[in-house]
Amino acid sequence: MSEEKINKLENLVIDMAIESWRFSRLFVRVASKLDAGDTTKYVNQLRYFQKKIGDSLDEVGLKVVNLEGQVFDAGMAASAINIEDFEASDVLVVEQMIEPVIMGGEGLRRSGVVMVRKV
Repeated sequence: MSEEKINKLENLVIDMAIESWRFSRLFVRVASKLDAGDTTKYVNQLRYFQKKIGDSLDEVGLKVVNLEGQVFDAGMAASAINIEDFEASDVLVVEQMIEPVIMGGEGLRRSGVVMVRKV
């Protein structure tokens, strides 16, 4: 298989991983509005789905990284969409992941997008 085709396949897998991550976050918000009994059932199904996605990504050497709650710095593998709202001296924390970081065996495969807040 050509290098170009391999890169295209990897990018497609990364895109699917990001979209499944987004869907999972939406699913959690929707499930939280259900009755407690239903919520448990659906959250367990979501955990199974996330495990299957994680296992599949592991097989191809990829990993989804969530930076929420970590101290933000300019060297992170994510860009902050609201960074201009803060001073350079402010200590910032990743408040919300908009798009996750995707890591591979050779390092960063896709940068993330975050929202930050002042500590």
